[in-house]
Amino acid sequence: AVVSTQSTGIDERLKERLVHEFTHIRNQCVQPLAQFLDYMTYGYMIDNIILLITGTLRNRPIAELLPRCHPLGTFDELATISIAQSPAELFNAVMVDTPLAPFFSECVQDENDLDEMNIEILRNKLYKAYLEDFYGFCKKLGGTTADVMCPILAFEADRRAITITINSFRTDLLKDDIENLYPTCGKLYPEGLKFLKNAEDREEVRRICERFGSYKRFVQRCGGRSQRQDTGG
Repeated sequence: AVVSTQSTGIDERLKERLVHEFTHIRNQCVQPLAQFLDYMTYGYMIDNIILLITGTLRNRPIAELLPRCHPLGTFDELATISIAQSPAELFNAVMVDTPLAPFFSECVQDENDLDEMNIEILRNKLYKAYLEDFYGFCKKLGGTTADVMCPILAFEADRRAITITINSFRTDLLKDDIENLYPTCGKLYPEGLKFLKNAEDREEVRRICERFGSYKRFVQRCGGRSQRQDTGG
């Protein structure tokens, strides 16, 4: 227990240092680097907002949830939306008062229909809009930024598409609804995503990924490791 407490304390201090240095750099830089660094925080913002919406759905007070938010995903308007008393109020506040508002505007959602399944769908819609926008930003900048960041964002897009597919098994989601959650800036777009939405199990997902050279060796290595674990090797 002592070791666990010490590890948590070290993690918190390192996180504080990271946020301090990141914020210092962000405050000193000019465009387009300023916008690039803002994009890097949006994923944390999405997770924080989803945490708050889910918490209010479970009748948890916002004040109890705020300390659990990642510090890189905080923003000035967070104090304003913390007065929301319900998921619907919080959703509407985010639509207007946060840096994520442009992404929310692309995610048509009935704020009165926010159960846990729909909140997770909302998270995936937000990440889809965010990743596609970030990818387009980096591609437009060109040069080293595009050379480095576009493959990273493409991999993240494909990783999310695969995760969405696996998590959709044994749910009532329609195939077209699943496809609409996939980011379209990955290497699996468009053909691979068409196959993924119709996958029925993990093995079929693995076979689909093996069709794409970028992931074939990776999937085969993971498959081999999984087989060794299954046989106790």
